[in-house]
Amino acid sequence: MAPRRYAAKHRAETKPFAALVDQSIGKKSIAVAAAGGLVAAGAAPAFASPGTLAETASLATEARAAIGAQSLASASEDAAWSLEGTTVTVVKPPPPKPVATAQNSRGTGAAKTVDASRNIPQSVEGNAILEVAARYVGTPYRYGGTSPSGFDCSGFTQYVYAQLGKSIPRTDITQKNAGTIISADQAQPGDIVWFPGHVGIYAGGNTMIDAPHTGTVVQFREMYRTPVFVRF
Repeated sequence: MAPRRYAAKHRAETKPFAALVDQSIGKKSIAVAAAGGLVAAGAAPAFASPGTLAETASLATEARAAIGAQSLASASEDAAWSLEGTTVTVVKPPPPKPVATAQNSRGTGAAKTVDASRNIPQSVEGNAILEVAARYVGTPYRYGGTSPSGFDCSGFTQYVYAQLGKSIPRTDITQKNAGTIISADQAQPGDIVWFPGHVGIYAGGNTMIDAPHTGTVVQFREMYRTPVFVRF
């Protein structure tokens, strides 16, 4: 019997698994690069077939079309820009309170600083004469002065009394002689206090308000010696 001959059977040729992976990765990489405008001649792997290159080109065309469909924001070079913010308001601080330099009426001793707007005793409240007198605290002393632009000692007392309808003489000695002299224990705030060559208005306790001398202002201060009390 003649021996039978069998034709050998072979499996169909298949590509290695690694080659398939590389080919798949290559396609995706080329497609992504094409979308970014980075595809260049020779970028495809050496093993890519003509069919693979055609497929990649198609993907690149679709990627470019997708990118072109996106709206992009733009601005001209001469565009004007503005910034909105909180409005800042500058507030001017209030002016400082007046400060006066006080000395005794004879001009001796060290000078001291007095806040004329605060150095007002409680005896002023309810006393008509002292309330009028207190309005002129800080007015500068002026020799011969009889108005709020400047007072001397007797000009000040005469002006204050005149605001309440009381007429008294112009000078310190005539004011002393024209009024009624009273004792210290009878004295009341608002009475005239007389010193040789000087007058003021009694403010209670050991204080008075007066226009001391050149270089000072009308102010409340302690009496520098025992006065003669005069009432009108």
